Amino acid sequence: MDLSKPGTLANLEAAFGGESMANRKYLFFADVARQLGNPELAKLFRDTAAQETEHAFAHFRLLHPELVVADPAALSEAEKQTVLSRCLELAIEGETYEYTTMYPEFAAQARTDRDGGAEAEFNEQIAESAEHAGIFRRAASNFGRLTPIEHHHADRYTVALEALQGQGTAGEGEPVAGQWICKVCSMIYDPAIGDLDSGIVAGTPFEAIPDDWSCPICGTRKANFIPYREPALLAV
Repeated sequence: MDLSKPGTLANLEAAFGGESMANRKYLFFADVARQLGNPELAKLFRDTAAQETEHAFAHFRLLHPELVVADPAALSEAEKQTVLSRCLELAIEGETYEYTTMYPEFAAQARTDRDGGAEAEFNEQIAESAEHAGIFRRAASNFGRLTPIEHHHADRYTVALEALQGQGTAGEGEPVAGQWICKVCSMIYDPAIGDLDSGIVAGTPFEAIPDDWSCPICGTRKANFIPYREPALLAV
């Protein structure tokens, strides 16, 4: 599909929005019908809502073909991370738009209209969207941290295999300057990157990190980190 055509792109986005709204609306209607003792009508609304979801998914697949996975088993770990990272990017983008633009504009209009109830609702949504965006950013950051962890695991397995084949003894090389590894989850702290989510700016040596800092992946304390040594095949 040619998404360079602005008309079709806008129509697809509108169709996705319409089908998505219909899904939530029908689920609301289903809840009303359930509360009023009409399970048959509630089921009709729920069934139709599920169908609207499928319609919305079809539109979204056209809007974002990079997220369409035909054969998950055929993807490498790096390719899986790319797809998941893109999902998080879109989630962050949407939540950020909501709390920086959409809801503030809505709240301002509610103030103009002297609608205190609507203004309070929009302000509450600003806070929630900001919180959601922060959670998604943290998840995206963690995906980035997982890459060197998986690399480390792969290197260890490679060394173990070579040792099993009689090529040497599995061991560790010299400490990598400045890098420390978590004994619990293998997260590697790199001073060149730091940990911005925890207020640790790039360039901060591990020794300068506050003692109450915790691993951003598993939450263990700083004391459970040791100097990082790359897996190495040692001569017999």
